[in-house]
Amino acid sequence: MAAQKSVVDGFVSQSEGQLLNEYIEVESGKRNSREQLQSALEECKRRGATLIIAKLDRLARNVHFISGLIESGVPFRAVDMPEANRFVLHIMAAVAEYEGRAISERTKAALTAAKARGVKLGKSCQALADKKMIDADAFSGKLGPLIKQHKASGLSVRKIAERLNLDKVPSYTGGKWHSSTVQRVWKRYENRNLLPEGSS
Repeated sequence: MAAQKSVVDGFVSQSEGQLLNEYIEVESGKRNSREQLQSALEECKRRGATLIIAKLDRLARNVHFISGLIESGVPFRAVDMPEANRFVLHIMAAVAEYEGRAISERTKAALTAAKARGVKLGKSCQALADKKMIDADAFSGKLGPLIKQHKASGLSVRKIAERLNLDKVPSYTGGKWHSSTVQRVWKRYENRNLLPEGSS
């Protein structure tokens, strides 16, 4: 929570804006009924303000909910995707919803397989490795649509890395982007079958 507050404060400061109020929502991103978020939206409407959130996937993992939020007329920006337009936000919501279901299914399958092998569940090296793979898949699922959009506009992998760094989009490790890191995320995105058949 402290980390999210820090990035929001930094974003507001860099944008030369003013933080009018702060709402802390501790509900799961899967839940559509969120009182703090509703209060924040009402204040934004009343004061003509923009809703700022730290991470888009923290807002909702349900495409219908985020679609309704966009249609509410309240402008909002996600610090991890400040350049995202309405189209990108719809894609991100759909990917987040997909990833939420996929992670749940993979986790259940992994636990069932581990139990069948007689593995005692816990924070073993294998469990940590599995979590790292799941996190990497989720990251590629989130950034894949943006990379696809840049590729469609004709940008090379090197130019995409430069653009992501310019937009201050953190890489998977939190550092800067390079051609190789863009390529790895893109390949993982393709290999997870998140792209329509025939896409490149």
